[in-house]
Amino acid sequence: MKTLYLLRHAKSSWSAPALDDVDRPLNGRGREAAAAMGAYCREHRIKPDVVLCSAAARARETLDVLDRARGESAPARFQKSLYLASPSRMLAALRALDDRYSSAMLVGHEPDIRRLALDLVGGGAPRALRRLNEKFPTGALAVLTFKVDRWQTIEAGEGHLEAFVRPRDLAD
Repeated sequence: MKTLYLLRHAKSSWSAPALDDVDRPLNGRGREAAAAMGAYCREHRIKPDVVLCSAAARARETLDVLDRARGESAPARFQKSLYLASPSRMLAALRALDDRYSSAMLVGHEPDIRRLALDLVGGGAPRALRRLNEKFPTGALAVLTFKVDRWQTIEAGEGHLEAFVRPRDLAD
């Protein structure tokens, strides 16, 4: 069994319009949301064995804040190729993972992280499916499981959506 955590970066700042998009940091609301998601991960014992993270500043910062709130971190690979990557590129990165990892987190961007999640999901919790179909907001986390032993064999429509958590759900 493989578990995949898909995390969209938290809310970014637009206060410095001269910055390149890849260099935009989180804003205050984004840092709060990433910390809340980190607390959620700690409470639900979400501990990926490895993290694949976009090299964009907002994705890196999301992971950093989440890890500090979680109180631990997993080995992370920051990849330029995951910045605004297509679903097929993200899937290729996941399929290339070493099979010794039973769980992985991918930190990415819209609209492609949502498209990847929708491509992979074949079923799941009805409420989570409904929310995922509506939108993949900043800072949200999708938890998918696959009945496979090898990352290379993950296919579209074979994932089970265990949970879809949005930062606003944690404020309720």
